[in-house]
Amino acid sequence: MKLRKILAFILCAGIITASFSACENNAATDDTTADTTTQAEAVVETNTAISGEIRDISSMELISELVAGWNLGNTLDATGGSGLSSETSWGNPVTTKEMMDTVKAAGFNIIRIPITWARHLDINDEIDPAWLDRVQEVVNYTIDENTYVIINLHHEEWNNTFIEKKDETVEKIKKVWSQIAERFKDYDEHLIFEGQNEPRKKGTNLEWSGGDDECWEFVNATNMAFVETVRNSGGNNAMRHLMIPGYCATSDPIGPTKIQLPENDNKIIVSVHAYTPYSFALSDTPSSKFSSTRKGATRDIDSLAEMLKTSYIDNDIAVIIGETGARNKDNLESRVDWAGYYTATMRKAGITCIWWDNGSVNGNGENFGLLDRHNCTWHFPEVMEAFIKGAKGELTFEESK
Repeated sequence: MKLRKILAFILCAGIITASFSACENNAATDDTTADTTTQAEAVVETNTAISGEIRDISSMELISELVAGWNLGNTLDATGGSGLSSETSWGNPVTTKEMMDTVKAAGFNIIRIPITWARHLDINDEIDPAWLDRVQEVVNYTIDENTYVIINLHHEEWNNTFIEKKDETVEKIKKVWSQIAERFKDYDEHLIFEGQNEPRKKGTNLEWSGGDDECWEFVNATNMAFVETVRNSGGNNAMRHLMIPGYCATSDPIGPTKIQLPENDNKIIVSVHAYTPYSFALSDTPSSKFSSTRKGATRDIDSLAEMLKTSYIDNDIAVIIGETGARNKDNLESRVDWAGYYTATMRKAGITCIWWDNGSVNGNGENFGLLDRHNCTWHFPEVMEAFIKGAKGELTFEESK
C-alpha cells in the first residue's frame, strides 16, 4: 500500500506538470498553490473501480444508443519511452480529464482508447501495476452514464498471425486479458472490451490484404480465446459487450465469410476499420477532392454500408467502424462533405463510426488530428461537427449522379 501511495504521488506530479501544456487554457486557475495532498488523493480516486449494475441488453440494442465516436490515438498505444512516459513518446501530451470533457461536450458519446501493453509486461506477462492504474485513470476520466468507452490490445508486436505462433499467442492473450478483465470486472455496459486491433501477418504481402486460410484460423482462435477468457473472469464480464475484428479488421466482403462468431452470445460486436474511399481518405496520393453529389465519389461508401448491413446488421450482428477518417490534405471543404456523408450513410445502415484522431495535423504524414489537445479546442470544428451531425441524421444529401 505504501508503494501504491508513492506511485500515485509520482503520477500526480507528472499530470500536474503536464497540465501546463495539455489544455492549459481550460486548466488555468487563480489558485496556484492548491493543496498537493488533495490532488494526490484525487489521482488515487480516479484509479478506483466504478461499480455499477450491468444491463442485460444485446449489442444491437447497445449500438442503437451510440451516436459518433472519437479515438485517443497515438497516446496510450504509443510504443516509445519506458514506463508511464510511453504515453507521450509519439508527441501527444499527457491525457487529461479536460480533454475528455471537451470531446464529450462536442457530442461524441463513445470514445475508443487504444492501448499497447507489450512494453508494460514482465517476463511472465504480468502487467506493470502503474500502467494498469494509468489506463484505469484515463478510463475513469471518460466513462459516465452517457459515454461509452472501448479499451483494447493495440500495437502488440507479439500478435502476428503466423500459424506456428498460434498456440503461444492464444495463451498470451488469455494471460493479458485475464488481468484487464479482473481490473475492470465491476464496470457496467458503458465499458466495452475490444480483443485486438488489426491482427495481421506483418512484413508479408498478405499484411494489408484479406489474408489466407492460416491467417483467419489464427485470428478466429485468438478472438475465441479473448471471449472465453473475459466471459469466465467474473463480475459483470459475463455480460460485457465484446468487440472482435476479422483479419486486419478488414472491411472487405471476405470478412463476413471468414470471421467466426461465438454461438449463443448476443453481446458481440464486429470491429471494422474503413478509411473509404481509400484514395481520398487514407492514401498519400494527391487525391483530395470529394463531392457527395458525384456517384463516383460516394460509390465505395455506399457499397460498404450495404455490405455491412446485409452481412451483419440484418442478421442481428452489431458492427462498429472502430477507425475511420479523412486525412488533412488542405482540403477542408471536401473533408467536411465527406465526414457528413460518411456518417449519415452508415447511420442509415445502423452502424456507428469512430474517428481516428492521432493528434497529427501538419506535414506529410497521416494527419487525422481534430482535437487540439494542448488547448482543448478543435483544429477543424467544421469536420467534427459534420461527422456528428451526419451520425445524428441531421444532414441531408442530394442523390449522387
